[in-house]
Amino acid sequence: MSNIQITLPDGSTQSVAAETRPIDIAKGISPRLADAAIAAKVNGELFDLTRPLEKDATLQILTAKDPESLEIYRHSTAHLLAAAVLELYPETQLGIGPPIENGFYYDFDRPTPFTPDDLEKIEKKMWEIQARALPYERVLTKKEEGLKKYSEAWMKCQLIDERAGEIFTEYTLGPKFIDFCRGPHIPDTSKIKAFKLLSIAGAYWKGDEKNKQLQRIYGTAFFTPKDLDAYLKQVEEAKKRDHRKLGKELDLFSIQELAGPGLIFFHPKGGIIRKLLEDWMRDQYLARGYSLVYTPHVAKLDLWKTSGHANFYAANMFTPIELDDAEYQLKPMNCPFHILIYADRQRSYRDLPVRLGELGTVYRYERSGTLNGLFRVRGFTQDDAHIFCRPDQVEEEVVNCLQFAIDTLAAYGFEKYDAEISTWDGGASGKYDGVAEQWEFAEGALRRATEKLKINAKVVPDEAAFYGPKIDVKLVDAIGRKWQLSTVQFDFTLPRRFGLEYIADDGKAHQPIMVHRALYGSIERFFGILIEHYAGAFPVWLAPIQAIVLPITDRQAEYGRGIQKQLEAAGIRSTVDERSEKVNLKIRDAQMQKIPYMLVVGDREQESGQVAVRNRKHADQGAKPLADFIADIHKLIESKAVTE
Repeated sequence: MSNIQITLPDGSTQSVAAETRPIDIAKGISPRLADAAIAAKVNGELFDLTRPLEKDATLQILTAKDPESLEIYRHSTAHLLAAAVLELYPETQLGIGPPIENGFYYDFDRPTPFTPDDLEKIEKKMWEIQARALPYERVLTKKEEGLKKYSEAWMKCQLIDERAGEIFTEYTLGPKFIDFCRGPHIPDTSKIKAFKLLSIAGAYWKGDEKNKQLQRIYGTAFFTPKDLDAYLKQVEEAKKRDHRKLGKELDLFSIQELAGPGLIFFHPKGGIIRKLLEDWMRDQYLARGYSLVYTPHVAKLDLWKTSGHANFYAANMFTPIELDDAEYQLKPMNCPFHILIYADRQRSYRDLPVRLGELGTVYRYERSGTLNGLFRVRGFTQDDAHIFCRPDQVEEEVVNCLQFAIDTLAAYGFEKYDAEISTWDGGASGKYDGVAEQWEFAEGALRRATEKLKINAKVVPDEAAFYGPKIDVKLVDAIGRKWQLSTVQFDFTLPRRFGLEYIADDGKAHQPIMVHRALYGSIERFFGILIEHYAGAFPVWLAPIQAIVLPITDRQAEYGRGIQKQLEAAGIRSTVDERSEKVNLKIRDAQMQKIPYMLVVGDREQESGQVAVRNRKHADQGAKPLADFIADIHKLIESKAVTE
C-alpha cells in the first residue's frame, strides 16, 4: 500500500500508509492529544477520527478548544438520544436531530405523546448506552438500497430522496440504531460526559404547518459537568427573567387572543417605556444628521414586485388586499418606501449622503409555532434607516453606523458585545447578487470600519444576504446570553431595481451605494431583551413608575397625595398607595413591581416635611427633605444612569 503525505497545522509533514486514520496519527503525536480528540479537519472538511485518509491532505485534530467540536459533540448526543428512544419505544420513527445554538433536538413520530416521566426514562437509558462505549460507525449506502431499507420510515425516505447522492452516509450506534446522516461524529459514546434533556414540544415536519406534527425533544450537552451546571443555572435564571412572565406581572404588554397571535398590545406602563425608547432614538437621528420620515403601512403590490419582495419574500408576506384600483400589500419592509422618497427628486453628488430614518411598523407572516412573546411577532416597529451615498463616503458612513450601534448599547447598559462580518462565497454558488468588484469593495469597507473602531469582528463566510455583505452586532446580557441586535447591511440590488441615480461632478448619472441600518432591530424585541436583562427592574430613567409614596396610616394620606403632586410637577413619574394595609405589605408590593424608589411617610415625616427613602436594591436610605430627593433622582434621570 502506497504512502500519503499528511501536513499538520505547524507545517510539519508525516508520511503514512494510505487508509491511516486521524486517530492513529493523533496517538502517534501524543496519547493526551488522542484522548482529547473529538474529530478531525481534513483539507478543511470535518472528518470522523476513525475515517481512513485516502490521499495527501492537511490534517488538524480537533479538541474541545476548537469551536466546531461542540457542535459535533452535540450532534452525537442527539444520536444518543434517538438510540435511547428506539430502545425504549421501538415503534417510534425518526425525523431529524441537529445541533442547535445551546444544545440539540430530535424529532420523533410516535402515536403516544412523550411525558416528563418519559424524559427521565430516556435520559437514564442514554447514560446506560453511554457507558457501553458504543462506536459511531460510518456506513456508505447506495441510494436505491437505502430507499428500500427505509421503505416504512416515511421521513427518512423523503430525506434520502431529496438530499442523498447515489451513495450516501449513514451512522450506526449499536445494533438497533442507524440513521441517514452526513456526520461527522465523535468516536464513541464514552466521550459524552455531560448532557441533560430539557423539554418536549410539538414541531411540524420540515417546519411546514401543512405537514404532520411531530414530537421534538430538546436537550443540551457540554464537555464537562461544570459547564453543564453553569448552563442549567443560566436557564433557571432565564425562566425568572422571562419577558412574557414579567410582562404580565408588571402589566407591560399583552397578546390578545381575539386580535390574533403575534400582535402586541402595549399597556400604559409599557407604553411609557416604548415612548422613551422611540424618543431617544429619534433624538439621536436628528443629532447624527438623519432626516426623519414617515411612510404608509401598505402599498400597491406593484411596488413589491419592483423591489423583488413579491417574489423572493412572498412566504413571509400577508395575502394582498383587493381594493378598487389594485392589489395592496401590508409592508414587510421599510426600504422601498425610503427609496421612493430618495427618488422623488434629482440628487446631486453634493446632496449625498442622504440619511433617512424612521420608526416604521412592518407586518410579516410568521408561522404560529415560531411566535415567541416580543421576540417573534407578526407586527413590529423597526428603527430603520437607509443611507444613500457616494463610494468615497461609504466607509465613513459604516464607521458612523457602527459607532451609533455601540453608543446605543452603552446607553442601555450593555457593556459586552460581539460582532460578525457576513461575506459571500466568492460567487461560487451563483446565489448572490452583484459582481466581484462590488463585493470586494463592500466587504473591504466593513472590515476597515471595524478596524478603525478596534472592533474584533469574526468573519462568517457564505452567510451574507444575497444582496450584499453585512455586520451584525450581538449584545451580551446580564446572564451571559447573546442577542442579535444591530445590523449594517450593503445592498446591491434595490438601487439597481429602482434605477436610483445621482449626478456626479462629471455631470453624469451614477448609481448611489445603499446601506440598510437598524440598531434596536425592532422596538418589540429590544423591549423584550431589556425586560430580561434587567429582570423587569429598569433603570430609573426608563422605569414606568419612578417613585411611589407609601403612607403608613390613613392619617398621612393627604400628606402623601401632596408629595405625589410635587413629584409629578417635577417630572417624576409617581403614584400613591393609599390602601389601608400595613406599610410592610405596601413595601413588598412596590418591590414586586420593581419600582425604584419608595417614599414612606408617617407622623414623623409629616411633621418634619420629609420623606423616608427606600431604594428597591439598597433598602432604607434614611429621611430627607423632598427637594433633596427630587434633586438626587433628577441626576439619575437626566444622566440616564443604568445603576442606582
